[in-house]
Amino acid sequence: MQIKNDLTKNITFEDFKNEVLNDYTIAVTSRECSLLGRREVLTGKAKFGIFGDGKELPQLAWAKAFQNGDFRSGYYRDQTFMMAIGELNIEQFFAGLYGTTDITKDPMSAGRQIGGHFTTHSLDENFDWKNLTTQKNSSSDISPTGAQMPRLLGLAQASKVYRSLKNLNSEKFSNSGNEVAWGTIGNASTSEGVFFETINAAGVLQVPMVISIWDDDYGISVHAKHQTTKENISEILKGFQRDSKQEGYEILRVKGWDYVELINTYQKASQISRTKHIPVLIHVNELSQPQGHSTSGSHERYKNNERLVWEKSIDCNLKFRDWIISNDIATEEEITAIDRSAKKNVKEGKLKAWKEFSKPLENEKQEVIKLMKSAAAMASQKVFIHKLISQLEQIYNPLRKDIISTARRVLKHLIHENTPEKDQFVQWVNTFFETNQPKYSSLLYSESSSKATNIQEVLPVFDETSKLVDGRLILRDNFDKILNKYSEVLIFGEDTGAIGDVNQGLEGLQEKYGEMRVADTGIREATIIGQGIGMALRGLRPIAEIQYLDYMI
Repeated sequence: MQIKNDLTKNITFEDFKNEVLNDYTIAVTSRECSLLGRREVLTGKAKFGIFGDGKELPQLAWAKAFQNGDFRSGYYRDQTFMMAIGELNIEQFFAGLYGTTDITKDPMSAGRQIGGHFTTHSLDENFDWKNLTTQKNSSSDISPTGAQMPRLLGLAQASKVYRSLKNLNSEKFSNSGNEVAWGTIGNASTSEGVFFETINAAGVLQVPMVISIWDDDYGISVHAKHQTTKENISEILKGFQRDSKQEGYEILRVKGWDYVELINTYQKASQISRTKHIPVLIHVNELSQPQGHSTSGSHERYKNNERLVWEKSIDCNLKFRDWIISNDIATEEEITAIDRSAKKNVKEGKLKAWKEFSKPLENEKQEVIKLMKSAAAMASQKVFIHKLISQLEQIYNPLRKDIISTARRVLKHLIHENTPEKDQFVQWVNTFFETNQPKYSSLLYSESSSKATNIQEVLPVFDETSKLVDGRLILRDNFDKILNKYSEVLIFGEDTGAIGDVNQGLEGLQEKYGEMRVADTGIREATIIGQGIGMALRGLRPIAEIQYLDYMI
């Protein structure tokens, strides 16, 4: 289930119809995932849910413009997009919601992040780079709203570097710098300082970055009038609009329920940014949030009836449905059949994901209860142990926390016992940790053959001819050697380029290696770090310099 054709090309009506109905299928499938996902949280099967309902249509249009080699840096509303590019299916959606620790079931994070944090894998099973130019890429979401923006800058800048520096080995990372970095952010999160910092930096650097702003007028329960001057982010960013005399942004506006205009807008943004390396901002407004912000509360608490009625009238899925029928692309019966099929498929996918998640936990629960009862049979504190067993038995959907915490509490009541049954129980607890701990804490550090602890230490050698020099010269010469040896290394920061750093640790290196590899930046620490993260994700080896630690705290 993913985008197949490009509706902007000449295709037959049958192909056109199939593609439109495929888009509709993805949209209603994603919506049904959101609806059932909320229920799973509210019934206790998952702890928290935040979904992309109401944003389906613009994400389908975006997926049509997204090409192999491109990167996404977004936030937790983008599930429809991930489905459309073929990187998320129903079972994976629910596995992530439940917190499945099997990476094959939840390829996004193996249960280590909340649902809606989407990523693709850039390394293979041997920790070697995949060919990123042959796949659609997504950097992992993080929870702080707006924090995806600085990294987006670096992802986009990598394309500019690959286009500018011809001697780089870009085989796995870039096709002549033609990749676009696509970012998404909610309209309320544009109030974050890192948003404005990134917008400004991308305009200065002129990098191929397209940022979509999903505008549903609210930030959680707070209306846009309390968030944004003039209640309109594209209005206050007008000064960034490029013209014939000055570089800047292309700023586009489109309604989130208009299928045709959404496709045209995203195709235009892709073409401008991809070919000319111009940043583009797409303000997608008139979007709804049918279930409110998240499972933490219902939007009926803060929206009046008039607003709720209006949101339903501009619901992008319903508008898309009406457009399909009114243009004789499909009949009411055909669309209803798709609706029913999507509901059935999502329900079946949810049940499969839940069974795969819960069965191992139920097995562990029954195993430990059996062992605890056996160990308690002759124990002096068996009354207390049976009380704990009873409490665990009453937990209908146990988590591993429930199982192991109960087991450890039982061990306290067995401290003075010395029986084979206790020994068997202790062995089970030890094996439990050995088996399950890696599911939650592996890969916290690099486990590849090139990890830092495998690198041979090179100690300095001194003799009677060694000269006493300023420390800055040692640093400068070290950076010189690194830049000369590794063509993919870049250094950037405040005062790093023209004057060679305020402490002269990079003296003369810009003149030697050029402004692309040794560069000055504006006073903007967050996006300097973001440049480093984003470019590293695309195979470059950036050195982001922050002059003083105090600038970061």
